[in-house]
Order: sequence, then structure tokens, then C-alpha cells
Amino acid sequence: MPERLRYLTSGESHGKALLCTLEGLPSSVPVSSEDINKDLRRRQGGYGRGGRMKIESDTAQILSGVRHGKTIGSPISLLIENKDWQNWQDIMSPDNPQSPIPNPQSVTRPRPGHADLAGTLKYNTHDVRDILERSSARETAARVALGAIARKFLSEFGVSIGSYVMQIGSVQIQDPRLKTPYPELFLKADLSPLRCPDEEGTQKMTALIDDAIQKGDTLGGIFKLAVLGVPPGLGSHIHWDRRLDGRLSQAIMSIQAIKGVEIGTGFRMAERFGSEVMDEIFYRAQSTEHRAQTKKVGFYRKTNNAGGIEGGISNGMPIVLRAVMKPIPTLRKPLRSVDIITKEPFEAAYERSDTCAVPAASVVAEAMTALVIAEAFLEKFGGDSMDEVKRNYEGYLEQIGRF
Repeated sequence: MPERLRYLTSGESHGKALLCTLEGLPSSVPVSSEDINKDLRRRQGGYGRGGRMKIESDTAQILSGVRHGKTIGSPISLLIENKDWQNWQDIMSPDNPQSPIPNPQSVTRPRPGHADLAGTLKYNTHDVRDILERSSARETAARVALGAIARKFLSEFGVSIGSYVMQIGSVQIQDPRLKTPYPELFLKADLSPLRCPDEEGTQKMTALIDDAIQKGDTLGGIFKLAVLGVPPGLGSHIHWDRRLDGRLSQAIMSIQAIKGVEIGTGFRMAERFGSEVMDEIFYRAQSTEHRAQTKKVGFYRKTNNAGGIEGGISNGMPIVLRAVMKPIPTLRKPLRSVDIITKEPFEAAYERSDTCAVPAASVVAEAMTALVIAEAFLEKFGGDSMDEVKRNYEGYLEQIGRF
């Protein structure tokens, strides 16, 4: 088995399809197409999404690595067709030579806030479509598909991941975690059109999105994510690139339009004394029978300001993070830009887009988190089959239970 879980995605927003590969999962992980498609549907939901969601109804075809509903240890490859491809076959043709630029099909007006201008400069192209097709958040459908498989692997060990939206624009809710357990909040979020577990907050957020639609504007927001059932010991303090908090932050920041990530109390720690934010450690003796029934060791904390990670290592508490998504930069009321060919000022080109995609971003973040946690899990308890991984895992629980 490879030392690390590896995954790649490919494909353009209006190309034939998205492709993705996941290598490194052990054999005998239960996986079905419906497991993947369920999360793909969650990604496509959310009030404020654009017209693309009316065209696409994402489903994943499992091309390899799964037989009779279980992984077989070989690379898993998936295909997600772009149904809109039929309308873009000429523009996105991989074979027909392109006419000299500019031409009616080329895009020469970069949009502020996108990768358009930086990408054209970097890759020495004068057609912005060469950049915007791949930088589009359409690519995240492939990430969600891979994350669904990683989530299935983690569920075999009682690890679960969920999220909910806490803020859209200027409308924010008080964190309901103080009164409601995470699993219940995750269920409420999935029933909300904005993935917000607060009904009053959902109504106010919806009204704000309606206002943005009327103005041709867009909105960003904040979502919170938690990983439950993680044992202590994932990640490492040894090297910078093995720290679990660093790896999670990078994965979440890699999602299009995400501009900030905090773990645990995060930025709010700056306002408090150290004595107010450190999670004190306690010990509760456990019987042998109790240890056999739970992953929790005798050490515990009453607070979780660290967000479940200390020194780059999971400490057994829920891993908690929040992320900020900027307003989508594609506006129906376009911003000013400059044509890269003529250098003349123009209003930036408009590509079909969402008004608000914070709920979708939270689902993508769940997928990226699942991939990072699964990778760290296999680094710690690796094996070529699920039986081997489970033996290693159970042996570790027994070891820390004797502390």
C-alpha cells in the first residue's frame, strides 16, 4: 500500500466530464455509487445556487477499484459526466484547432476576483477560458465524490463529519452547539435550504440572498465543521508538513473562494488570557469493561478551545474548525476590468454563476476533511486490508487504554 493516500482530479467545467482517482485505501471498504451520489446531491443544494444546478444532476460512475460493493485495494477511479457538454462541444473541443485570437469564442476580459488574469499571465495564453474552465468550482464535484469514499472508510471506525452554516453576509446566528449536540445539528443542517440549523437565521439569510439577487450581487459567509470520534494520536509534531492542523487548513483553503480557516476558538483566542483558552486536563478512572466499549481514554477535557488538535496531533476531542467564504466574484452587475488584447477598459465578462454557495462549500469542506483524516488514519494504522487496519487500530486503543 502507498505510504500516503493519494488523490487527483481532472476535467474542465464545460468539458466532457470530471475524472478522479483515489489510491491507498485498503481492501474491503464498503462502497456503493449511492454513497457517493448522496454527497454529490448535498453539494448541489442550497438556496442561492445558479442555473448550472438546473442542468446538472451529478452522479458518479465507478470505473475501477471496487468489486461487488467493496474496494479491492487497487486505485479507485470515478467519472462524473458534465451534461452541459452538449452545449459546449465546439468551444471546448479537444481536437478542432482554434481560430486566431481574438475570435467570437475567446474570452479576453478577465474578471476581478478570479484566477483569470493571474492564470493567463502564468500560462502565457490570451484566451481566459483556458484558465477559468479549470479554476471553476465545478471541479469540487470530483473532490466531494472522493471524500464520500474516504467518509465510508472512516465510518467503519465510528468517525463522522458534519457541518453547518453560521453566517451569510451580515446575518449570523449564535453557535447552537452550546445547547444542541453536533449529530443533531448536522441533521438539522441537511434539512435546511441553507444548511443552517437555526430556522429564524435561515429565514433572515434567505431574505438577504433575495436582496442580493435583485441587485445582481453575491454573498459569502462562514460555516463550521466538526469531526467526531477521532482517536488521539493522528498527525505529528515532528515536521511541519505532518501537523494535522496544518494539513486540514491547507485542504480547506484549497477550496475555491475560501479566504480564512480557524481551528477551535481560533482568532478569538487573541482577545483572551492564556488561562481562559487552555483546555485543562482531567483523569477519570475506567473499568476494563468500560475501556473495551469506548475509544475514550481516562484523560479528558471539559473545554475544547484547541479544536481537538494540540501540537499538530489529535487529542481525542472533536476536531472543530470554521471557514470563511468570500462573495462569489462573478457578478451579474459586472465590475470594471481591462481587455488583455486591446488593453481597453471594459465591464468584466459574466459567466453563469451562483449568488451564494456557502452551503455547498461546507459540503466540499467535509469531503476535504474526510480525505485528510483518512490519510492521517492510514498513516497511523495502515494495512492492505480492513482486517489489518482494524487489528492495528484496536491494538492502539488497548495500548492507550492502559495508560
